[in-house]
Amino acid sequence: MIEDQIAAATAFLKARIGGDIDCAVILGTGLGKIVDDIKDPISIPYADIPHFPQSGVSGHTGTLVAGTLADRRVVILQGRAHYYENGDAAAMRVPIGVLARLGNPTLILTNASGSLHLGMPPGSIVCITDHINFSGMNPLIGEPSDQRFVSMTEAYEETLRMIFQVAAAEEGVKLHEGVYMWFSGPSFETPAEIRAARVLGADLVGMSTVPEVILARYYGLDVAALSVVTNYAAGIKGASPSHAETKDVAAIAASDLRDLIRFFVSTINGY
Repeated sequence: MIEDQIAAATAFLKARIGGDIDCAVILGTGLGKIVDDIKDPISIPYADIPHFPQSGVSGHTGTLVAGTLADRRVVILQGRAHYYENGDAAAMRVPIGVLARLGNPTLILTNASGSLHLGMPPGSIVCITDHINFSGMNPLIGEPSDQRFVSMTEAYEETLRMIFQVAAAEEGVKLHEGVYMWFSGPSFETPAEIRAARVLGADLVGMSTVPEVILARYYGLDVAALSVVTNYAAGIKGASPSHAETKDVAAIAASDLRDLIRFFVSTINGY
C-alpha cells in the first residue's frame, strides 16, 4: 500500500534529519544550486530513501538535502520524477506524502518552462497563479477514498504569492505572474499546440509541477510555485526548444530564484 511506503520513508528520514520542518522546496531542471545556501546540510540520495522515485533526467540530481535556511528548518528535493519517464502521474506521491508527515510544511515548487509571451522572455521568473491540466492525467486516479475529490480552486495559495511579490520588490527581481499548462512530454509542444494553449489562457508550458500540486493539495499542503522561463515555446519568435537550452538558461536565472526563496523562507512563520 502506498501509505505504508510513505510511512517507511518517513521513519527513515526522521531518523536521519530529525523532526518537523518549516518549508520544503522541489527543484526543477538546472536549479539545484539553491542547496549551496543551506547551513549544516544533510544530503541523502533518493536511491537510499525507501520507495523514493529515481529520476533519469539530466539536470535533476536526485538528492534530498535537509538543513537550515534563513533560520528555518527546510528540506530541498533536488529533482523530481516525471510522468513522461514511466507513465506514472503519481510518481511523486511518496515524497510529497512524506513531506506532509514532516510537519505539514509550506511547499515551494520550481520548474523550467516555455513562455507564450514576448513580454516574458527567457530568464524571466514567473509566480504561477493557476494551471491547466492539458495532459488529462491525474495522480489520484485509482485512489479509492472520497478524499480523491480535491478542490483545486485555490491550488496556488494567494497569501504565499503575495509574499513572493514582496520578496521580489525587496530583492529587486522582476516577478511575473501567469497560468501554467501541463503537457505530458517528453517531446516538446508543436506550434499548433502552443497556439491552442494561448487560446485556452496559458502563459507558460511545461512537463511537471501539476501532478505535484494535486498531490500536495490532497495531503493538505499549502503550495506556491515559481517557474523559470528557459525558452520561448515552439513557433514563438522562431523558437525550437531543446533540453540543453533549458538547463543553460535555468542556471543563469538561478541566482534570482535563490534570492526569492531565501526571503520567502525567512518570513514563512509569519504569514
